[in-house]
Amino acid sequence: MGRVSAGRMETFLAVARLGSIRRAAAQLHVTEAAVSAAVAHVEKQLGAKLITRSGRGIALTEAGRVYAEYCRGILGLMKEAHAAVRQAEAGRLRIGVVATAGESVVLRPLASFRHRYPDVELSLSIQPRDVLFLELQHHETDLVIAGRPPHAANLVIQARRPSTLVVVGAGDTHDPRHTTWLLRGNGSGTREATLALIDRLQIDPPTLTLGSHGAVIAAAREGLGITLIHSDAVGEHLESGALRTIDVPGTPLDRAWHAVTTPTPTPATRLFLAHLIDPLETGTDAFHAAIGP
Repeated sequence: MGRVSAGRMETFLAVARLGSIRRAAAQLHVTEAAVSAAVAHVEKQLGAKLITRSGRGIALTEAGRVYAEYCRGILGLMKEAHAAVRQAEAGRLRIGVVATAGESVVLRPLASFRHRYPDVELSLSIQPRDVLFLELQHHETDLVIAGRPPHAANLVIQARRPSTLVVVGAGDTHDPRHTTWLLRGNGSGTREATLALIDRLQIDPPTLTLGSHGAVIAAAREGLGITLIHSDAVGEHLESGALRTIDVPGTPLDRAWHAVTTPTPTPATRLFLAHLIDPLETGTDAFHAAIGP
């Protein structure tokens, strides 16, 4: 999928809001041909039809309605960040991440953010998921990147990035019913997902708990067992052949990464979120603005 600029998003939203290429062109002070070309570019980049003719005007397709909501979220977040930029650029940003996200998801966007805004005071904390969300509720952290937060936590999912959980091991002769399953420590969302998977499979394999994300991967590479893990974390190991994906019923599991804040994120937090969802700044590492709960 290609990149869609903020300007083309604005143009598409004008068409969606006004229901007319002509009226959108008049509002934006550009030609109708320019508006049509912008919408056609967005459709080409997305590979989806966003508008359709309806009488003398146009109507959004279902894909168009979904994309319009995303555009509103993305552009709204960017505008909030721009409005707060004077104080945000000299503010403090405390980010909390689970170990997998800390090693394989957030570092590149964080590096480009630091280069872009060198005066923001940054700190990064790596903790189990449960600890992170408790810190966020207590305003001890500004933003958390982890799995989905607890439903009753009064926290806001601001952005998401697709990810899957896969079962991996050294070699390809593992029987999930009898092979040792390598587990993360208590408070880990991946540990909970692993135990839930084992329960759904109605099996009772041996398990081995290791204290860290790195230890689990190392143990799997040494042949001590198999483990359920984010595909983001083992891409290089799979490419080298040190680990292989194990075919286990019910996997891969869809487990998106979430960027989560309190209902009142700080200006520096909003600035980072705008950076995080901007593909022109973060490329393939970009998150997508969240829609709904």
